[in-house]
Amino acid sequence: MIAVDIRSYRVVGRMPGPVVITYLELPADAPLLAPSRPAPEGFSTRVVRDPAVNRDLYRSVGGAYQWVDRLPWSDERWAEHAGRVETHVVELGGRTAGYWELELDGADSAKIGLFGLLGEFHGIGLGGHALTAALARGRELRPRVWLTTCTLDGPYALPNYRARGMVPFRTATVPAVGPVIAS
Repeated sequence: MIAVDIRSYRVVGRMPGPVVITYLELPADAPLLAPSRPAPEGFSTRVVRDPAVNRDLYRSVGGAYQWVDRLPWSDERWAEHAGRVETHVVELGGRTAGYWELELDGADSAKIGLFGLLGEFHGIGLGGHALTAALARGRELRPRVWLTTCTLDGPYALPNYRARGMVPFRTATVPAVGPVIAS
C-alpha cells in the first residue's frame, strides 16, 4: 500500500481552462489491439478488495493529473465505492505501478472509471499492456468498454487508448474549476 497524506497537498495555482473531455469506447464489434512490444519483464495485475488501496492509489497516481474530486472522501465513502467497482493493481517486478477501476454501467457496457500509472512507470511500455488487460477484463464482463480522458491527463493517455482500438464517441469542453494541487 502507498500512503499519501492529504495534508501534504498544497495549492500551487489555478487550472488552465477550458478542459476537453474525450469519451472513448472499444465497441462490441471492434478488435482489442495488443501492444506490438512484449510486456516488460515482471508485469502483472491483480484484483484487490481494499478501499485503502483505492484511496491511496487515487491520490498517488492522480496527484499529477488533478484528480481532486475524491480527496475529501471519508473512509466510509471509500469503502462504499470500493464495494461497487472491481479494482486491479498493476505491478512490475512486485512493485505497485498503477491501477484501474472497472464498473458495470449497463447491460452491454463496462466503464473503466479510473486508469493510471505512477510517474516512474511512464514511457517504458507498461501502459499499453495494463490497458490491454483492463479492456480484456471489461470485455469478459460486457461487450462494450469505455472510458474518458481529458486534457489534464498525461501525454501518453489518448495515444495509448487509440492504439488499443478505442475510438472517440463524444467530446465535451468544460470550464476549469478549482485549484491546481501538488504534493
